[in-house]
Amino acid sequence: MANCKLPEDLIEQAKAFHGHWCSGLAIGIRIAEAALDTVGHNGDEEIFCVSECDHCAVDAIQFLTGCTIGKGNLRIENVGKTAFRFYRRLDKKAVRISKLNAIKYPNEAKMQELRDKYASGALSEEEKALYAALRKEKSDQILKSDLAALVKIEDIPFESFPRALMTGSVTCAHCGESTMETKARLFKGKALCIPCFEKLIKEATS
Repeated sequence: MANCKLPEDLIEQAKAFHGHWCSGLAIGIRIAEAALDTVGHNGDEEIFCVSECDHCAVDAIQFLTGCTIGKGNLRIENVGKTAFRFYRRLDKKAVRISKLNAIKYPNEAKMQELRDKYASGALSEEEKALYAALRKEKSDQILKSDLAALVKIEDIPFESFPRALMTGSVTCAHCGESTMETKARLFKGKALCIPCFEKLIKEATS
């Protein structure tokens, strides 16, 4: 399957959601494409996703698959791998979709050189323009490449994850701010938020 089959306007919306166009978002879009083909789109909490990274690809997964941190059906277990595990509760289907390194990019060495200089803030204006052009070139190539050369899809054992717990809030007796009751701590008979609890415990034991 060559070229990303997701609608172009949806891809543009994903770029706008993320804020810039980069290879991390591009591979996330292709992983999301594979996930939509394999397990479908999540409406509420029918699909649970575990991300093995915390970089740009996560935004593509959130925007395109409907698995989000705020909704409680996306969990980050960051081990530094561009891989996502999807669990469909309806029929207990589970897959792991991970990035392959089969495609070689012709300007990768130059990009790495410029990336290192960018991180140190040493890029000239000319180098910034070149770096941006190379990033776009690589990102565009990812969208145009064969999906089978970009990602690996493997069946994995189904795991059961609890649905997001909906609870009330309590007012911290120390700072007066609301905190989820499941996160509140009790100290000397008073409900406290975690920061206040830890602060008072530290003061009491120092």
